[in-house]
Amino acid sequence: MPQATRSSLQRRAIVLEYGTIVWNLGEAVLTIGLGIAAASLALIGFGTDSIIEVFASGVVVWHIAPGHTVDRPERTARALRLVAAAFLLLAVVLATLSIRDLATVRRPEESIWGIAYLAVTALVMFGLALAKKRIAERLESAPLRSEATLTFLDGMLATGTTIGLALNAVAGWWWADPAAALLVAVAALNEARQNWQEAAEG
Repeated sequence: MPQATRSSLQRRAIVLEYGTIVWNLGEAVLTIGLGIAAASLALIGFGTDSIIEVFASGVVVWHIAPGHTVDRPERTARALRLVAAAFLLLAVVLATLSIRDLATVRRPEESIWGIAYLAVTALVMFGLALAKKRIAERLESAPLRSEATLTFLDGMLATGTTIGLALNAVAGWWWADPAAALLVAVAALNEARQNWQEAAEG
């Protein structure tokens, strides 16, 4: 790949990551606040996920920043381990809160604003994930590809949380909220394992 093309793709990737960071910082403040007000695990967990994704986006910016050799094996392995740690932290937080709420039958209050915001967030995250994935494939960047998966999981968590909160509001299915978060925790744990293995094999 010509250096000019690679540099252009790197700049586009960095713009996407900075956009993700700004969105997620605002998202963390809003969803954690709404989650505390509504006693909603999924909203609080979603805000926590936003903070974790800010960290993962920072790792990718560090990895592909101009002036560094993106394909250097040790640098890529370090970035993959850091992203794996982000996945693992997300899995632990969501699993812990999910199990607690399922065990104590914790019922979230209705949060119409939370449902509306998360529906929009799901669309934004899926769009960002797709754009990052395409650039990652052209750059052959494993860390960017992994972080794109984390962004996709963010979209899945937003979708699951939206459905869970809606089911709780309409049908009183209180367990749908923590159950959705628990499913995302399982997916995040699997991604953590795969990223760590890829770093070890690289």
